[in-house]
Amino acid sequence: MLSFFAKYRILGATLLVVSAIIVYLFYNALKPPEKLPIYQPSMVNPELVDSTLQYKRKYHAVADFSLVNQNGKIITEADYNGKIYIADFFFTTCPTICPIMTKNMASLQNRIGDEVLLLSHSVTPEIDSVEQLKKYALEKGVQDGKWNLVTGDKKQIYDLARKSYMVVKTDGDGGPFDMIHTENFVLVDKERRIRGYYDGTKVEEMEKLIDELQILKASYQD
Repeated sequence: MLSFFAKYRILGATLLVVSAIIVYLFYNALKPPEKLPIYQPSMVNPELVDSTLQYKRKYHAVADFSLVNQNGKIITEADYNGKIYIADFFFTTCPTICPIMTKNMASLQNRIGDEVLLLSHSVTPEIDSVEQLKKYALEKGVQDGKWNLVTGDKKQIYDLARKSYMVVKTDGDGGPFDMIHTENFVLVDKERRIRGYYDGTKVEEMEKLIDELQILKASYQD
């Protein structure tokens, strides 16, 4: 049989464990939920922000757009209204970072849930026709309805990169000799606000994106 002191030690240890659990539960109940920043132009590297926006501190959102996807369908901001989405910029003939980015985006496609969309903008729309995008989409496993590869007016695409998503260092006006290149994936919320930037060439950044996506999703359940 256990001695009185042995029983006392067991009781004490049990109470200590129970107390630790209670403290942990209270801590988690009382600590504020994690929140992602809402990126404004004034918060982003000035080299990536158009000079007309660099000091803007609030109300920044992705501008309206009208582009064409791999199926020849016109895609506008209305297709993303009320949706969280992840955006990037690429071109189908890119031999360097784009294949890695597309591979990582395809991996995200299978992990983000049906309520989150993807949007990839071609930075060489004069090359990336609807037919070219369709061929690329089939090769890379793009799921129609979930991931749009878009082409269209070059100036509009370049303005989106510079003035909406704030991801490129060039002030290119979309002229025939302009070329932008960025590895950034951009997390956009249901109000078209920027909530995160991630290096689309790095697997660890994709894990960070998935984690922060869950935080963003949870913010809409409060």
